[in-house]
Amino acid sequence: MQASSGGAIRTFIAVDLNAEVRDKLQQVMQALQQQLADLPLRWVPVENIHLTLKFLGDVSPRNLELVKSMLDGEVSLHRPFEFGVGTLGAFPHERHPRVLWVGVQGPRALSDLYEGIETAMARLGYPRERRPFTPHLTLARVARNASAEAIRQIREVLRSSNLGYLGSVYVEEVHLYRSDLRPQGPKYTRLYTATLRGDVSVVS
Repeated sequence: MQASSGGAIRTFIAVDLNAEVRDKLQQVMQALQQQLADLPLRWVPVENIHLTLKFLGDVSPRNLELVKSMLDGEVSLHRPFEFGVGTLGAFPHERHPRVLWVGVQGPRALSDLYEGIETAMARLGYPRERRPFTPHLTLARVARNASAEAIRQIREVLRSSNLGYLGSVYVEEVHLYRSDLRPQGPKYTRLYTATLRGDVSVVS
């Protein structure tokens, strides 16, 4: 996403994936691309897939330092944990798919981390997310002008999917990213890393 006037940049907070899960996602996407060939879908480059915890939008350079400080303070309160990856789904629902995703089976620790970050960023004036937290990894977006037949074919692939467990991700860091829009797709640049500093606790 492009930097806006005044030097503000578009930012989001996310958790990265490990190489094993990313490789599995690449295989899933390749299989889906074969099944959904020639349909109006915009696939996310596998290197750009991450678990988003908070989209902040435009942040000024001055506020960026406050965001880093607040993020570091909040994240440090949480203990490392593990979440699972698997199942195929869609937003807003499988009957009318617009976003294809792989689900995240997160423990309460993930929800607690999300809520903590929401609260911390709200203190800085960034609005809370109104929608319920549904952790997921976005694979593709369906074009707005997709035909009814294209939607039907995507729906059928979703219904017939038997995607199971792909692996787990151990969370010990949370990252602040910059997002720049380019004609060939968005570029994400890591700006800051906050570490979960509590006693190590892996919850499956």
